[in-house]
Amino acid sequence: MSSGHVLLLGAIAGSTILLGLPISRVGAPSLRVRVALSSMAVGILLFLLFDVLENGFEPVERAAVGRAWADLAGYGALLLGGVALGYLSLVYYDRWMSRQRGRSLLGPGAAAAAEFEPSWVAGVSPGRWLALLIATGIGVHNFSEGLAIGQSAAAGEIALALALIIGFGLHNATEGFGIVAPMVGSSERPSWRFLALLGLIGGGPTFVGTLVGRAWTSEALSVAFLALAAGSILYVVLELAHVNRQLGQKTVVAWALLLGLALGFGTELVLVGAGV
Repeated sequence: MSSGHVLLLGAIAGSTILLGLPISRVGAPSLRVRVALSSMAVGILLFLLFDVLENGFEPVERAAVGRAWADLAGYGALLLGGVALGYLSLVYYDRWMSRQRGRSLLGPGAAAAAEFEPSWVAGVSPGRWLALLIATGIGVHNFSEGLAIGQSAAAGEIALALALIIGFGLHNATEGFGIVAPMVGSSERPSWRFLALLGLIGGGPTFVGTLVGRAWTSEALSVAFLALAAGSILYVVLELAHVNRQLGQKTVVAWALLLGLALGFGTELVLVGAGV
């Protein structure tokens, strides 16, 4: 299989995330539907968190079994540091963005003239901002998926690369629902342009990862991005869980969360069935 074909299939695997995005333009569903979609997103993201941590921990575990102490220390520090960086970077970035929103919304006489300059931050609703954060976390995760596709192809394991493309494509199709869940039912429907941006942030890194993995293989790089993805997804899960608690509907939350987990593990079975 040529490099062009591998890259094309990697792009297709990333683009399936677009399938779930249009649901955010559905007009004002009931509270139960909104809670169900948001909780299903939590379930999908919890699966992704488990998946990336499991894959990122494999080199650490392998080094421990083989008593390769230098590798154990290196990969362990890389994993722990990456998770911390992925999580804390979103914590501080969200705090910075909140300050920018506050400055943009100050009234006359309360701030310097420079603080009244137009800012796109002020126009981003909480639901859209959370959707951007989710897309960012998933995008980092999908970059590591692209690395796996590209590295498999570079090693001549075409069957494995194809299985990964199919499995990750199915995964990404469910991730689209997770990204837009906070915006479903919003009084202002997101534009197609904004949805395209979310798709680019969340799915585009799959193609970029495939490109990098095809040209250069590195287990350390893979661990680093898996760790960053885990930290980012952990932050988003906690944010969504907070939103769901405020909305109530505990029974709906429980069933929808389990459905999201089932979707995540169900698509993983595609890879297992392919012998990956």
